[in-house]
Amino acid sequence: MTLTAQVAATAALVVFEQARGRRLVREISALGGDPHAPGAQAVVGAVSVFAILIMLVTATTVAAAAAYLTWLVQARRNASPGAQAAPVLAAWSVPGVNLVAPPVLVYRLWWGSRPPADRHGRWVALLAAWWLSWLAVLALVPARLTAVGDTDLTGLGPAELAVVALCALLCAATVRQITRIQTAGARPRPPARTGRVMARAVPRILAEQGSAPQVHHARQ
Repeated sequence: MTLTAQVAATAALVVFEQARGRRLVREISALGGDPHAPGAQAVVGAVSVFAILIMLVTATTVAAAAAYLTWLVQARRNASPGAQAAPVLAAWSVPGVNLVAPPVLVYRLWWGSRPPADRHGRWVALLAAWWLSWLAVLALVPARLTAVGDTDLTGLGPAELAVVALCALLCAATVRQITRIQTAGARPRPPARTGRVMARAVPRILAEQGSAPQVHHARQ
C-alpha cells in the first residue's frame, strides 16, 4: 500500500511538472521574486499545489521505507527467532554498505525461510532485477533533481516515473515471495495422509485383537 501511494504521488508530481511546471517557472521568474508584484496572486494556487505534491512524495517515501524496514525486521525474526534489528538498519543506512548489503540480507532471509529448492534461480533473477532497478533510481532521480535548470521545477519526467514504478513493483514482488513462503511454512500440515494411515491401521489392530481370544481357546 505504501509503495502504491509513493508511485501515485510521484506520478501526480510528474504530471504536474509536464502540464504546468515550465509555465509556472516562467511566471515566477517574471515576478522577480516579489510576492507583491502584479500577477503574483495568479500563481499562488499552482505553487501551493506543487508544495503539496512535494510533501506527498516525501511523506509516502518515508512511509514506504518505514513499512519495508518493519516488515524486514519481522520477517527475519520469523525465520530466525531472536534476530536483532541492528543489522537491518546498518545494511540500509551505512554509506557504501547500503549499495551491497541489502540484497545479500534479503537473499539470506529468503534462504532462511526454507523455500522450495526449484525456485532458487527465479528468486535470484527477481532479486537482481529489483536491486538493479533500485540502483537506477538512486542514479537517475538525484541526477535529475540536481541538474534542474531555469525551465523545470524538479526535472522529473516519464523516464524517472517508469524506473520508480518498476522498482516499487519488483520490491513488492520480493516481499510477497518471502511472506508467502513463511506463511506456508507456518500453516499446520493437513492430516489427510495421517487419516489414511489410521484408517488402514485401526481395522487391522481390531482384527488382531479379535483373533487373539480365538487362538487362546484353540490352544486350550
